[in-house]
Amino acid sequence: MTNRKIRAGVIGFGLGGKIFHAAVLAAVDGVELGGIVQRKGDEAAKAHPGVPIYRSVEAMLEDKSLELVAVATPNDSHIPLTKQLLSAGRNVVVDKPFALASAEVAEVIQLARKQKLLLSAYQNRRWDGDFLTVKKLLASGEIGNLVSFESCYDRWRPQPRLNVWRENGGPGGGILYDLGSHLVDQALSIFGLPSHITAHIRIERPLAVVDDCFEILLQYQDHTATLRGRNLAAIQRPRFLLHGTRGAFLKWGLDPQEDALKSGAKFSDKGFGEEPASAWGTLTTDADGNIVTRPVQTLAGDYRGYYANVRDAILGVEPLAVPAEDAWRTIRLLELARESSQQGRTIECDWTTAP
Repeated sequence: MTNRKIRAGVIGFGLGGKIFHAAVLAAVDGVELGGIVQRKGDEAAKAHPGVPIYRSVEAMLEDKSLELVAVATPNDSHIPLTKQLLSAGRNVVVDKPFALASAEVAEVIQLARKQKLLLSAYQNRRWDGDFLTVKKLLASGEIGNLVSFESCYDRWRPQPRLNVWRENGGPGGGILYDLGSHLVDQALSIFGLPSHITAHIRIERPLAVVDDCFEILLQYQDHTATLRGRNLAAIQRPRFLLHGTRGAFLKWGLDPQEDALKSGAKFSDKGFGEEPASAWGTLTTDADGNIVTRPVQTLAGDYRGYYANVRDAILGVEPLAVPAEDAWRTIRLLELARESSQQGRTIECDWTTAP
């Protein structure tokens, strides 16, 4: 890696811009947080004293030294902003979900290729400790040949938050695109493209106006992947459950990084991203006819890994881990999930429109 620092800007300073972009960028070696667009308020200035704060994207783009810009705004604004940034010669990271339609993703991919610029989706949960542990476990072969993969992201939010854009019925809201994009991206990054999909997407909470529950079954040649999420989950389901020909792996609880960052913790804090032993998953295997269960230490998660990879990709020393083509596949699968749910049947996955 060269000694040149990548100067980066962030558009938006809600939860995503504050916790998942500005805070992460500021903590990555070789990256300098060089600007934040917050149209109203002074939260960004207080959180990052000395960093220029802009009231418009146009004002930030006057700083030609910014090579990378992260888009952390409401979902329906992602594509217009991405087009504006690419046309202005900036490398772009777009928060998930990347767009509302796969055709929109394909369009900006073509623009990024024309401009010879980096374009990536912020799929930070590939750097969750529990997900890294699952990948390591699958690679080890300890559970044998995988036959069933279950991934679940539940919340307890019984009252719809009708005053926020994710739940007020506007474009881009709902749990499928919010949490489902994480689970779909993780599954695709491990297993690739499924052949068929069966999905049930619905509204469960009284007064809710956007989907707040989903179940997606992906069919592969020798196993299935089931992805679930709901907002009415006073008792949460396992985060991961894997069954194989030699055993099974069970993991409860979410990666601790998000809650830690919300509480003011820093990546440099001792033990950041680590789970206590009480939160580790368990591996159950058949040892010569004896069922044996043992804990599996959760690897430490570190969201800085995402932006460290983007930095290295811009510098030309490492391939991009989450290219925009991955975002297209994720959005396309979410579209197919809606189609399956609306039709009430299993459908074949059509990938022929890939950019």
